Amino acid sequence: MSQQVHLRQVFYETRLYGKYIRVHAIDPDSGIEAIATGLRSMGEAFVKKNAKQKLEYKIRKKREQAQQKTNGWIA
Repeated sequence: MSQQVHLRQVFYETRLYGKYIRVHAIDPDSGIEAIATGLRSMGEAFVKKNAKQKLEYKIRKKREQAQQKTNGWIA
């Protein structure tokens, strides 16, 4: 069951560690956070995109788990 995730807003926090970049993507509505790390040479936009995709995945999984609980499924 794949649900589309529409994020109204995403906050990003970017930190540089030598030749690496670390991006935190945060959904302010749910408080869920995802982190992506990459080389600076990959570009900040690319790492932000990965962080957002991870955030969408985490939200989708959380929704699926909540729906399974309401349907009486046992994992």
